Amino acid sequence: MDNDEPLEPETKDESDSVSAPQSSNETLYCEAEAPVVVEKEKPAQESSETDLEIEDTEKFFTTGQKELYLEACKLVGVVPVSYFIRNMEESYVNLNHHGLGPKGTKAIAIALVSNTTVLTLELADNCIMKEGILSLVEMLQENYYLQEMNVSDNDLGLEGARILSEFLQNNTSSLLSLQLAAINVGLQSLDLSWNHLYIRGVVALCNGLRSNVSLKKLDLSMNSFGNEGAAALGEVLRLNSYLTYLDLSSNNITNDGLSKISRALELNESLKVLKLFLNPISMDGALLLILSIKRNPKSRMEDIDISNVLVSEQFVKILDGVCAIHPQLDVIYKSVQALSAKKTLSTWTNPVKLIQSYADQNKISVLDFFRSLNPSGETMMPVGEFRKAMIRQNKVPINRYQVRELIKKLGEKTGMVDFRSAWPRCSDLSGLPLWPPEGPQFRLRYPGSRGHAGAMGTHGAEGEALGWGQGVRHRDERTEVPWGTVGHSTLLEDRQPGR
Repeated sequence: MDNDEPLEPETKDESDSVSAPQSSNETLYCEAEAPVVVEKEKPAQESSETDLEIEDTEKFFTTGQKELYLEACKLVGVVPVSYFIRNMEESYVNLNHHGLGPKGTKAIAIALVSNTTVLTLELADNCIMKEGILSLVEMLQENYYLQEMNVSDNDLGLEGARILSEFLQNNTSSLLSLQLAAINVGLQSLDLSWNHLYIRGVVALCNGLRSNVSLKKLDLSMNSFGNEGAAALGEVLRLNSYLTYLDLSSNNITNDGLSKISRALELNESLKVLKLFLNPISMDGALLLILSIKRNPKSRMEDIDISNVLVSEQFVKILDGVCAIHPQLDVIYKSVQALSAKKTLSTWTNPVKLIQSYADQNKISVLDFFRSLNPSGETMMPVGEFRKAMIRQNKVPINRYQVRELIKKLGEKTGMVDFRSAWPRCSDLSGLPLWPPEGPQFRLRYPGSRGHAGAMGTHGAEGEALGWGQGVRHRDERTEVPWGTVGHSTLLEDRQPGR
């Protein structure tokens, strides 16, 4: 019996070690908050069955680190990684291509919550997905020692990208370098404005963008990377054929840096929007920019913002020539007050009024006019295609400045213009006749466009237009039209069919 006495405390310890995981909450941090309990489990854990073959592992670990990781693996149901156990006290840990998956990544993250030695963590090609990246982000909120992390090629998806984006916006960790390989994340839009990237940060970003095939919109404004960063971006624009939107506002780019970008634009066939507002660029640099578009017959550039650059009348004439070759192009600049073009601004006719007049004269609706510009006949159209169509059409005399105002009225928040946005109550009348059917009719006099009463008669365009419809005559201010929508009238008059 005396020989059996030492067994009692061992049995008691085993009971404690079994109950601890059952009562713990399966969150990322609770496992790291009880080092005393983990230390008590140590004898039992050393005798637990694993597939690891490690000799004399005691000398590699601080108290509780190995046990914490093993317990985390048991909690999430994965086999421990022997390499990680052997290198938990090293500053560099390479777990690339280890097939961790989301659960294996969670176990690693739990162990790293209280780790103070690992500074660089490689996790490329582990299929960690959004669940794994969430575990790592939660770990980084507690670990203030990890400085570099590589999570590229991990099927993060759009949801994983969103998790990372929110983390970076409120980053309070010690992380200095994060490798994402955007090609694997699948990002289409990336906003890195006001992030103090400077030259090194932008150059590193550009190394990944050269072969990127998914990113379309990139905002790098307010990062002060200067001409060296502009040169790196010029190389990206020369090779990348997917980026369509680039904001480089307020980055201390001068004519020298702009010349690198301009040379790249002579070859680029994808970029549509380029913002260079608040950069110390002169008219000479702006001239290089627009001439680069002229030299590229395949350029798709639609909008260039150099609105702080003061230009001369000669620049405007050259720009007019460039726009004749690329009618989809619009450049916003700061013009001299004495320009003759400036003097004629007050005499320009409202473009909506011009279109309304044309529609009235040709007995069509304004919507029909716009839809005639779109080969698909739809009521929405990309901004660049709409600008090109408006400049090239010969029905309504209109210049590119008037087209710019028209696009503002029709809306361009998503890169599309909506023909119905200037006349909000307009509905799709494609199935209705242009002229009134036979039977009793009336004339609806209301500010709007010529068309069917109640539908086209409530637009609100400038001037007074006539709408025709068939319905019941009322003396109040509402008129119901059987084949239109309810509209308001100011004057109803009896009309004969066909008039």
